Amino acid sequence: MRIQQILNSKADQSVVTVSPTMAISDAVKVLARKGIGTVVVSSDGQKPEGILSERDIVRELALRGGTCLFDPVSNYMTENLKTAGRDDSVDDVLTTMTQGRFRHMPIVEDGVLVGIVTLGDVVKARLAVVAMEKDALEGMIMGH
Repeated sequence: MRIQQILNSKADQSVVTVSPTMAISDAVKVLARKGIGTVVVSSDGQKPEGILSERDIVRELALRGGTCLFDPVSNYMTENLKTAGRDDSVDDVLTTMTQGRFRHMPIVEDGVLVGIVTLGDVVKARLAVVAMEKDALEGMIMGH
């Protein structure tokens, strides 16, 4: 299975981006309003420069307190962004996310953001494949 299949199955394929100059407090409002855990950081809304998660914000709050809320997103975003392409396999993306211990992966084509997949999206897709394989094996065993 390929990442494109996951993107096709998502009801909302848009990706929420924020500017690297946006204050953390404003990024928190975006996360809360959209009900999401991560935003992609991009100056132009197309080319990903980093990613900011709730975990990144909580970590800084624990270290520095509320003063970090006035700092720009660029101070706390993850810059060494791991991305995938539409044609990447779900298994490869799952491995990368598991090894990297992150839950969101931007999908990029020719350097432009085309989607995002979550660990939940990838696990759900993998479970669907396992269920189909199970049904096929049961059918073969039962002679159907």
